[in-house]
Amino acid sequence: MDKAQVIASVAGDLNATEQSVDEAIARATTLVQSMIGSRASLNLSPVMGAGAQGKALEAIAALGAARQAVVACHEELAKDHRRLGFGTYAGEGQNKGQGDAPRIIEPLLRAV
Repeated sequence: MDKAQVIASVAGDLNATEQSVDEAIARATTLVQSMIGSRASLNLSPVMGAGAQGKALEAIAALGAARQAVVACHEELAKDHRRLGFGTYAGEGQNKGQGDAPRIIEPLLRAV
């Protein structure tokens, strides 16, 4: 593999990770909505299922922390990428997650 292919591979994995964490957050929030809606539909007390709902909310908070860590990872990789002088990384048309092939653009300023 050449340099561009290696970089594109890591960038693709990073993008997939970001999308997976976002999807997990969306699914977990749907779960909480479902729990609340189901309880209301069954005319159950708000106390019913409160423990399980609290655990689901803890999971959402943990997923939020995971998302922040992945974003921080992205920022660090971008710094390393620039520091190594590989150029500015961008998806075709800047549309991440649209299936566009990643490419490397020559940098305006090279890292020293």
